[in-house]
Amino acid sequence: MTKMKQPSTWQWLWASLVDLKGDISGYLSSHPQSPLMSLHHFDQIEPIFPSLDRFQSANHLMKTARVDQSRMLQQTICYHQKTDWSFSISWGYSAHIYENIIPRTMLKRPLETFEPWVNRKEPPHYLFNTRWPPFSDDCNAPHVFFFDSIDTSKTDQIVTTYVRSKPRGLETCSSSGNHSADHISKVRVFSPATKLLRVEKSECCDIVDTGRRGIAEIKYRDCKHDEIIA
Repeated sequence: MTKMKQPSTWQWLWASLVDLKGDISGYLSSHPQSPLMSLHHFDQIEPIFPSLDRFQSANHLMKTARVDQSRMLQQTICYHQKTDWSFSISWGYSAHIYENIIPRTMLKRPLETFEPWVNRKEPPHYLFNTRWPPFSDDCNAPHVFFFDSIDTSKTDQIVTTYVRSKPRGLETCSSSGNHSADHISKVRVFSPATKLLRVEKSECCDIVDTGRRGIAEIKYRDCKHDEIIA
């Protein structure tokens, strides 16, 4: 991670110069709130979209950049209290649904699906905190959806759609009320057509549909003054 200063705005931005290998989907799904500047060693990482090759994956990701580069890979987190679900959206890349209320501080840590470019005998291996992937934990393993398409709505909103990559293959989380998200095949996200003017600005979201027809719908909005977004 390299710290950069933007003379034009006098703001400190974190430029993510990614020296990782393997499956970096965990990193891109919880990317720091900053622009993605570059991906190093792109030939040494797995395709960032599981159904595409590396070249196709890069072109697919650029579809969102051409529409709204300001939100690209920016993480937004929201909760649905009735089902005790947590939603984590990496705009233009992925959507995760957890069958449990997971603190924001944890969701902001990337799932360690990747490996360090240089293996060190002693930690830390990264300059950021990570989470070990809970592949067999039904309350902490996410349902994973990847970006599929982008469009504009009649109400002048940007609509990004994310499709399930594969079945999660776990039981329903019993400790949070047995509310399964297995029936959800797509996540549809509505975001404002206006671009984000400040990189450090966080957005909030509401769950407007929990997938009665197999599609969960999320609407972005400005955060309220009393909302906890840290």
